[in-house]
Amino acid sequence: MTTSKKTFFFGEDHLTAGLALGMTRGTIQGQISEKARKKIRASYEVVARIVDMGKPVYGINTGFGPLCTTKISKSETKILQNNILQSHSVGVGQPIETEMAKLMLVLKAHSLAKGFSGIAEATLDRIIWHIDNDAIPIVPSQGSVGASGDLAPLSHLFLPLIGLGKVRYIKKVITTAQLYKIYGFGPLELGPKEGLALINGTQFIAAHAVTAIDKMHACLTHADIIGAMMIEGLQGSVKPFYKELHELRPFKGNSHVASRIRFLLEDSEIMQDHIDCERVQDPYSLRCIPQVHGASRNAWLHLKELLEIELNSVTDNPIIINDDLTISGGNFHGQPLAMALDYACLAASEIGNISDRRIYLALEGNSPGVPKLLMKDTGINSGYMILQYTTAALASENKGLCFPASADSIPTSLGQEDHVSMGSISGRKALQVLENVEKILAIELLTAAQAFEFRKPMKSGVLLDEVHKTIRKKVAFANKDRVFSDDIEKGIEMIKGRTIILSVQQTMKRKNLKMESPFEAEFEKY
Repeated sequence: MTTSKKTFFFGEDHLTAGLALGMTRGTIQGQISEKARKKIRASYEVVARIVDMGKPVYGINTGFGPLCTTKISKSETKILQNNILQSHSVGVGQPIETEMAKLMLVLKAHSLAKGFSGIAEATLDRIIWHIDNDAIPIVPSQGSVGASGDLAPLSHLFLPLIGLGKVRYIKKVITTAQLYKIYGFGPLELGPKEGLALINGTQFIAAHAVTAIDKMHACLTHADIIGAMMIEGLQGSVKPFYKELHELRPFKGNSHVASRIRFLLEDSEIMQDHIDCERVQDPYSLRCIPQVHGASRNAWLHLKELLEIELNSVTDNPIIINDDLTISGGNFHGQPLAMALDYACLAASEIGNISDRRIYLALEGNSPGVPKLLMKDTGINSGYMILQYTTAALASENKGLCFPASADSIPTSLGQEDHVSMGSISGRKALQVLENVEKILAIELLTAAQAFEFRKPMKSGVLLDEVHKTIRKKVAFANKDRVFSDDIEKGIEMIKGRTIILSVQQTMKRKNLKMESPFEAEFEKY
């Protein structure tokens, strides 16, 4: 993750998923330069002149959606902006995670600071105040169709600006009124167009995509490491990872994964021990790791590339170009990310699917030296048999979640919004699948470590040996049945905490090792 910058200038610098997460997690400070402030002021003044002239412009002095032909008087334009935040706050369901809501604030601040939205400086400064002081609005997870922007979640996100709604502050949920009492200031008075600028946009979808990029990258990295450990444990062949093979079918993801697996298996006594064995080929779940993991990496890269365009775009409506040109277009439509998130959802599910197959393979007892069910004394012990039931259930659940939300559209706004993206659902489903994949990978981690143990006293390369030691600090070798759910929980903690990835990184640094892949920058930086 690229978080080297300590200061990020909203509206000017190029935003990435990593930088957005850095601001959300407090390692990067977001600011607005005087150059950006001039553009913000100029856009705000254009809106003021439009109101003074009385020329009808959508969202500034007209109603919204199907009420776009209803003229709003100059005296009512400010009331209209407060009303839109209240009327559109119709979200339901559990609140999104606090980090996700904070991400939405960061992404919206960057978009508004570009100076095409007619927002007041004071409004943008208040948004940044919420970010800097960790006073994060409560946003329900359901209610957006992802077309006229993420209207409902963004409305809830910005209710605190007008003194309404609730926030999470110092680990407690309090009303905005209570928050204002602590700090001694009051609600803002929104000017013309401001309410609409706040709630039009794709920041709910984009925040889910940022989170998905981060989570999916960790899952892909774990899958390669754990897959390599399973190859060791089951004495698979290294030949399917040779560079010469992948040069003949040069997909970026495939080549990158093959390079990583070769690197992880380097200098392994275990691999050398069976280099001349009689087995001709391995099952696909081992042999086709580059093709399957690689395809999912390609999907991740596609999402990353589209997301970066979205993060640096203006997605509200109408867009204020200058005094003579305001455009009511469709930049708020979530289709570009909705489809990419559905693709990423499928790609994530496949990582869980092939992981479950490797777990099953490890239990069969067909690899010399590795007992059936990964335990020598079976009969009285069931070994690791039932852990695979859990991964089968999770993999099946994921398949049901892979139906693309973006394939659906239900007209809204009395037909004015007659095609919608459902991108918010795409984002939510992708994260559900990734949560399940983390659990599947945690179980594969345990089974791979158990199979790996039967190769002793032979050693793997330095990286996988260190990974195995790291696992054993948390979960002991099992020579008889125990409550495996306790082990699984520890495995999930290691996956979520990225303990295994950190182990590899620290070992590489200590041993001065470098992974060489021509696509390192594309797949390892975001």
